[in-house]
Amino acid sequence: MTLASLDDLHAAARIVYRHMSPTPQIAWPLLARRCGCEVWVKHENHTPIGAFKVRGGLTYLTRLRQTQPCIQGVISATRGNHGQSLALAAAMVGLRAVIVVPRGNNPEKNAAMRALGAELIEHGEDFQDSYDHAMNLAVTEGLHPVRAFHPDLVAGVGTYALELLRGVDGLDTVYVPIGQGSGICGLMSARDALGLKTRIVGVVSENADCYARSFENGRAIPTDRADTLADGVACRTPDPAALEAILDGAARVARVGEDEILAAMGYYFSDTHNLAEGAGAAPLAALLKEKEAMAGKKVAVVLSGGNLDRALMRRVLDRME
Repeated sequence: MTLASLDDLHAAARIVYRHMSPTPQIAWPLLARRCGCEVWVKHENHTPIGAFKVRGGLTYLTRLRQTQPCIQGVISATRGNHGQSLALAAAMVGLRAVIVVPRGNNPEKNAAMRALGAELIEHGEDFQDSYDHAMNLAVTEGLHPVRAFHPDLVAGVGTYALELLRGVDGLDTVYVPIGQGSGICGLMSARDALGLKTRIVGVVSENADCYARSFENGRAIPTDRADTLADGVACRTPDPAALEAILDGAARVARVGEDEILAAMGYYFSDTHNLAEGAGAAPLAALLKEKEAMAGKKVAVVLSGGNLDRALMRRVLDRME
């Protein structure tokens, strides 16, 4: 199942590059030594919001403004990066952005969303609660609901995958986090559009593993909880379209533990001097967990975002001492 064709990806790129430059992919020698293979990092932590989501927001809202000019505002739910993306894009195209976050959400991501112009509502215990509330408010407040997964979001974020796959020849495997699925589906779409055989491995937290369970069973299996420090993958319910594409195009879905994610965040800091949030570090954690199988291969990891708060960074640094 292909969600974005090469033409779709090129059209999205024309929108994205009006507002940002391509991000780098860099091979870091210390990571290669640590992992026992050639490791390329796709630095989506270098976008204007510090995460890959900006590409999807710019594409979705630009097209929405063009096709439905009477819309005055949008609403969605997030743990942070999706909301920053929509807030930035909404300001650029002249739309109101209302964002629902769970109570106790990352305070620095909340501040960033407000600084970009979002109206923030705190509701629920986790992303799913916030998402359900946002979809209800869309009806009562007359706002356009931006769901967590959509072909325009996939095409937008898929532009990072075109950069990576065209920039590095012969990649055997790419590890990518799975939240609601746009990142991995954009990557699979680009791989298929370019006619490559690169294996794509989705990565989730052991504490938020609905996509892993669903992949293993060939059908959607929600979980009751998603308690993970990697808020970008804190998902309880798989998106049906995303799951269908993942079942069709992913090699596997790997689980990583909380301590493994924290360790990978520390390795990014020590080996590359980059900050990685939990979801952004999860692919590196999975590569390290599977390093024997990847020995000697050319591998990429998607550092999907670097938006971690100070309290979490302290935990990372304390582990490194």
